[in-house]
Amino acid sequence: MPATLHFWFDFASTYSYLSAMRVERDAAACGVQVDWQPFLLGPIFAEQGWKTSPFNIYPAKGRYMWRDMERLCRQRDLPLTRPAEFPQNGLKAARLALAIPQGEARAAFSRAVFAAQFGQGLNISEEPVLRSALSAAGLPEDMIDRTADTDIKSALFDQVARAKSLGIFGAPSFVVDEELYWGDDRLDMAIRQATAI
Repeated sequence: MPATLHFWFDFASTYSYLSAMRVERDAAACGVQVDWQPFLLGPIFAEQGWKTSPFNIYPAKGRYMWRDMERLCRQRDLPLTRPAEFPQNGLKAARLALAIPQGEARAAFSRAVFAAQFGQGLNISEEPVLRSALSAAGLPEDMIDRTADTDIKSALFDQVARAKSLGIFGAPSFVVDEELYWGDDRLDMAIRQATAI
């Protein structure tokens, strides 16, 4: 059985976009399986007294982040369009991702959401955008109705609690055999750790 890298991401996270677009390829090249784990950073930030992203709270940090994203996206040949609103509301997208069984369909949907938001600058809280992401992943568009299901709402609540229990404080985060790695720049290290198990 291949080693597993648990990829924890928030759809509103810019650096999660970078990781989402390469994690499967890079992990597969090393024989590592990826477990996609959507969650929400908002409740974790709120416990620290933050009402929004630290990139908004600290303007200099925010300016640097967007410049950094420009450089990294250019280097990786990824499109980048800054959304009109940041951070976006990823609640429905996260619920939908959890409604999709673990595997390629969840990965494809997640990549489509990230591409819509940071590649095209679209609003991922809007149902047409999410329906398009479902379609891109080969999933029925009426799956959008699952966002209102009680069990899916509970599942996302549980995801946030699980993230906290793992010590996750930001996204993207990677967990390998209970070892936590934070940030897109730690993905390679996390994959190496997985191959060593």
